[in-house]
Amino acid sequence: MPRTEQFISEPITSVPGTTDTARMTVGEPALPGRFTWRSRQYAVLEVLATWKQVGPSKGGHESIYLRKHWYRVKTDAGIEMTIYFQRQPSSRARAKDRWYLYSIVPAE
Repeated sequence: MPRTEQFISEPITSVPGTTDTARMTVGEPALPGRFTWRSRQYAVLEVLATWKQVGPSKGGHESIYLRKHWYRVKTDAGIEMTIYFQRQPSSRARAKDRWYLYSIVPAE
């Protein structure tokens, strides 16, 4: 039976001291090595895929801006997760919520 992707769209919290800062040298965010979602910690074992999402300027200009960095990762729980980093927070109240869990594919 095929595994089904489940939509989540909830913020995750990076565990301090576990980020991959090497990615910052090429303009990417520091990918968390561990993060917390729903009070449980997960470790990133492998990055399966990465991609970027761009979009038009919100000010009516013709410029295109990088909006999100996406990662499909395999965790220590055997779950494949799609997480993303939002370059600009959606509001001041959510300024610290920059990493999100988009979806999961449960372990077999």
